[in-house]
Amino acid sequence: MTQSEAIERGRLLFAQECRFLRPIVSLEDVPDTELPEAAFIGRSNVGKSSLINALTGRNALARVSNTPGRTREINLFDLGRRLILADLPGYGFARVAKAQSAAWRRLISGYLQGRPQLARVCLLIDSRHGVKDSDETMMDLLDGAAVSFQVILTKSDKIDAAELANVLNAVAAATEKHTAGHPEVFVTSSETGAGLAEVRAALAGVALPSDSGYKPAAAGRDGG
Repeated sequence: MTQSEAIERGRLLFAQECRFLRPIVSLEDVPDTELPEAAFIGRSNVGKSSLINALTGRNALARVSNTPGRTREINLFDLGRRLILADLPGYGFARVAKAQSAAWRRLISGYLQGRPQLARVCLLIDSRHGVKDSDETMMDLLDGAAVSFQVILTKSDKIDAAELANVLNAVAAATEKHTAGHPEVFVTSSETGAGLAEVRAALAGVALPSDSGYKPAAAGRDGG
């Protein structure tokens, strides 16, 4: 498949209806589904919800907050009955009660290590900050769980081209040290749209084919 064909496949996938399924506050809430899943994870305020909104072309699909640590659950979205998108709570935010922080870590770790449907983890890193210790810890966890992850640099419009190139090289070098890391690092901006087509194409590669005929159970904002 050529790059242009992959881009078009990604465009068609993300042009499909994307429905909110339910919030997950504990591992017992995680629904059974035969759909492959792609999870978005990163430090607090890295831009996970903004990226999901930009990828799907829906401004308010995933809730965006300027307050780090606001997202407290895993939010699941059904994309065209072919792929589940999972918006995970951010990590690395210190000003949260220890008990709450520990609960988030258990939820995130349990989901990442115990979800056979999880086909890809999109590990988001802020272009302005590069890889932090908490990102390295997450990469180690994904290595241990044998879950493939792909690094996506966010907010690339916030720094100049030379600085961005240096960050990209450093992030790529850090990713190479991890067995579960995908070698290609995407550079994106939810504001300008940079890199979104490439991310869509990559996720289309782990989605069910368009002719799968899969019909999941109905669900909505109330989790029903």
